[in-house]
Amino acid sequence: MPIIEMHMLEGRTSEQKRRVAAAVTQAVVESLDCSPETVRILITEHAKDGFFVAGLTQAQRVNGQRSASLEEQNP
Repeated sequence: MPIIEMHMLEGRTSEQKRRVAAAVTQAVVESLDCSPETVRILITEHAKDGFFVAGLTQAQRVNGQRSASLEEQNP
Protein backbone atom coordinates (compact mmCIF):
# COMPACT_ATOMS: atom_id res chain seq x y z
CA MET A 1 0.00 0.00 0.00
CA PRO A 2 1.75 3.21 -1.15
CA ILE A 3 1.48 6.09 1.32
CA ILE A 4 2.32 9.51 -0.07
CA GLU A 5 2.95 12.50 2.21
CA MET A 6 2.59 16.02 0.84
CA HIS A 7 3.50 19.17 2.73
CA MET A 8 2.38 22.57 1.50
CA LEU A 9 1.58 26.05 2.70
CA GLU A 10 -1.97 26.80 3.80
CA GLY A 11 -4.25 28.51 1.34
CA ARG A 12 -5.09 26.02 -1.37
CA THR A 13 -8.73 25.21 -1.93
CA SER A 14 -10.30 21.81 -1.33
CA GLU A 15 -10.73 21.49 -5.10
CA GLN A 16 -7.01 22.07 -5.70
CA LYS A 17 -6.15 19.44 -3.10
CA ARG A 18 -8.60 16.99 -4.69
CA ARG A 19 -7.02 17.58 -8.11
CA VAL A 20 -3.47 17.03 -6.90
CA ALA A 21 -4.54 13.91 -4.98
CA ALA A 22 -6.19 12.51 -8.11
CA ALA A 23 -3.13 13.30 -10.26
CA VAL A 24 -0.70 11.79 -7.75
CA THR A 25 -2.90 8.72 -7.35
CA GLN A 26 -2.94 8.21 -11.11
CA ALA A 27 0.85 8.60 -11.32
CA VAL A 28 1.38 6.06 -8.53
CA VAL A 29 -1.07 3.60 -10.09
CA GLU A 30 0.72 3.82 -13.44
CA SER A 31 4.27 3.70 -12.09
CA LEU A 32 3.75 1.01 -9.44
CA ASP A 33 1.08 -0.99 -11.25
CA CYS A 34 -1.21 -1.00 -8.24
CA SER A 35 -4.89 -0.42 -7.59
CA PRO A 36 -6.04 3.15 -6.82
CA GLU A 37 -7.79 1.78 -3.73
CA THR A 38 -4.39 0.98 -2.22
CA VAL A 39 -2.98 4.51 -2.61
CA ARG A 40 -3.06 6.71 0.50
CA ILE A 41 -2.26 10.43 0.36
CA LEU A 42 -1.72 12.57 3.43
CA ILE A 43 -1.69 16.35 2.98
CA THR A 44 -0.22 18.41 5.79
CA GLU A 45 -0.66 22.16 5.57
CA HIS A 46 1.71 24.56 7.26
CA ALA A 47 1.22 28.18 8.28
CA LYS A 48 3.40 30.66 6.42
CA ASP A 49 5.41 31.32 9.58
CA GLY A 50 5.99 27.60 10.14
CA PHE A 51 7.54 26.69 6.78
CA PHE A 52 11.15 27.63 6.10
CA VAL A 53 13.42 27.49 3.07
CA ALA A 54 17.08 28.37 3.65
CA GLY A 55 16.13 29.61 7.13
CA LEU A 56 13.54 32.07 5.84
CA THR A 57 9.77 32.05 6.11
CA GLN A 58 7.62 32.47 3.02
CA ALA A 59 6.93 36.10 3.96
CA GLN A 60 10.65 36.81 4.36
CA ARG A 61 11.45 35.19 1.02
CA VAL A 62 8.73 37.20 -0.72
CA ASN A 63 10.13 40.41 0.79
CA GLY A 64 13.73 39.45 -0.06
CA GLN A 65 14.80 39.49 3.58
CA ARG A 66 17.54 37.46 5.21
CA SER A 67 17.37 36.29 8.78
CA ALA A 68 19.99 37.61 11.21
CA SER A 69 21.27 34.11 11.88
CA LEU A 70 21.98 33.50 8.21
CA GLU A 71 23.79 36.83 7.89
CA GLU A 72 25.97 35.90 10.86
CA GLN A 73 26.82 32.54 9.30
CA ASN A 74 27.50 34.00 5.85
CA PRO A 75 28.87 37.54 6.20
